[in-house]
Amino acid sequence: QVQLVESGGGLVQAGGSLRVSCVASVRSFRIYRMGWFRQAPGKEREFVASITWTGGMTNYADSVKGRFTISRANAETTVYLQMSSLKPEDTAIYYCALKEAASGQYNYWGQGTQVTVSS
Repeated sequence: QVQLVESGGGLVQAGGSLRVSCVASVRSFRIYRMGWFRQAPGKEREFVASITWTGGMTNYADSVKGRFTISRANAETTVYLQMSSLKPEDTAIYYCALKEAASGQYNYWGQGTQVTVSS
């Protein structure tokens, strides 16, 4: 059973920085892409960023471009999301997800970690 465990969420003031992490209990050869999504209260879950495991190619939502950076540590099957210049509208539960193939949906999801940005 694949497990994704997020950590690093918390409370930060607007303009501050925070890094969240996600460890996947899976051999790296099974990972095609890992991503971060978020869901704010009363809103649908939305894509934040993703990274391919082999080539390290990244994608970002327009709302976080230039402020957030996704990275990975291959040996530890860990993905990070470094968040800077945080805004109150970044407040959400952040979820990591894992995709085993190029096509189709994300196969596995973590439980989420709360990020709260105060104004």
